Amino acid sequence: MKEMRPEDRILETVRRIHMIGIGGSGMCPLAEILHSLGYELTGSDNNESDPLKRVKNLGIPVFLGHKAEQIGGAQLVVYSAAIAQDNPELVAAKAAGIPTMERSHLLGALTRRFDDCIGVCGTHGKTTVSSMLTQILILCGADPTAVIGGKLPLIDANGRVGKSQHMVCESCEFVDTFLQMTPDVAVLLNIDNDHLDYFGTMDNLVASFRKFLSMASKIVINGDDKLVQKAAKDLPARRITFGLEAENDYTAANITRGRIGFCFDVVRRGENITRLELAIPGRHNIYNALAAFATAYDMGLPAEGIRDSILSFHGAGRRFEMLGEFGGILLADDYAHHPTELRATLTAAKELAKGKVIAVFQPFTFSRTALLKDDFIEALHLADQVILTPIMGSREQNTYGISSEDLAAPLKNASVELDFESVARAAVESARPGDLILTMGGGDIYKAAYMMRDLLKSCG
Repeated sequence: MKEMRPEDRILETVRRIHMIGIGGSGMCPLAEILHSLGYELTGSDNNESDPLKRVKNLGIPVFLGHKAEQIGGAQLVVYSAAIAQDNPELVAAKAAGIPTMERSHLLGALTRRFDDCIGVCGTHGKTTVSSMLTQILILCGADPTAVIGGKLPLIDANGRVGKSQHMVCESCEFVDTFLQMTPDVAVLLNIDNDHLDYFGTMDNLVASFRKFLSMASKIVINGDDKLVQKAAKDLPARRITFGLEAENDYTAANITRGRIGFCFDVVRRGENITRLELAIPGRHNIYNALAAFATAYDMGLPAEGIRDSILSFHGAGRRFEMLGEFGGILLADDYAHHPTELRATLTAAKELAKGKVIAVFQPFTFSRTALLKDDFIEALHLADQVILTPIMGSREQNTYGISSEDLAAPLKNASVELDFESVARAAVESARPGDLILTMGGGDIYKAAYMMRDLLKSCG
């Protein structure tokens, strides 16, 4: 029996819940889960979106815009991290003494409703592995519930409600939100130097991952990553390791390059289990596929079913998402926003492109750009041409005095464009048949990618 927290007790005493920002990609799956559990829901949001349509199709009343009276007879008000504290609905709930709960606390409470919650964490690859694992479980008949950080094409959504006790949950370390969850299985992919504006030191970051692992009875970890090993050291949980080093429980052998991604044999403690072919590019996805395979195979799912599910996995939304080929010019979009991710994505792009790689990058947060400036520059050197947008500050003010021009200055073929229209035009005008245009960033650079798609279509 999992230990209850205050939010679990609140959910046991209420039936009517109002969700502020219900159309957000992170809120929509939680609304679907609550609806399936019999809660009476209402919600509000500022904009129409695909997730909002999913919510409406369930028969959940949704208000466009935020007004105090819309919380109605709610017994609990849930809000996403993007909702300001002066939101009129949130203010009204607090004034009326109605309990309020931030999204990560609700997600944590829901993880404790499942007997087999698989929490996928790590600095890089969470969305890919969560999506891949969800696809494996669906296609192998395990019928999981899932909450993913990107859209999985198989279900055309960020999450789903299943009828089994399996739950796949992407678990993000940002401001320790994943510590609200209670995983039964913790999958740790890697640990890298990110979010140090919050954690301060790498030791603090490792300690946070260790706390997450310590909640699980089984851990699936990258045995090649020294910081992962440090986080998992001496924990009593049953452990499974994956990686390219021979001493791991699951490793890859006879690696060859396939049509799109890599092919390799999955070897479990010396026994050849099956051969995988990846339909997503990049050597880093060997690790991601091993993590998903090891987790699913240890659950008792058949190797052939896992193999076929992985072959049919073409990526999650904004994870090297191919937007099309236009007159011989490839266009792709990726969420990469950390130097390690940029290196992996650009390396994969160089392997795919017949001509040059045009990298369009929107730096995300001033702190990350300033702290990792030299690493960003080194990674961007891999591209043949770089087009930068201004830094998207998100939640931050630019107290660092950093700008995109600081990244562009040391690069040979780089420019900074001030708006997405200029970015799209510059990329398309530079591209020739055989080239690959790749938009990257954790913000809204995908909007520029869609503009490029329209321009390339009109040119064709």
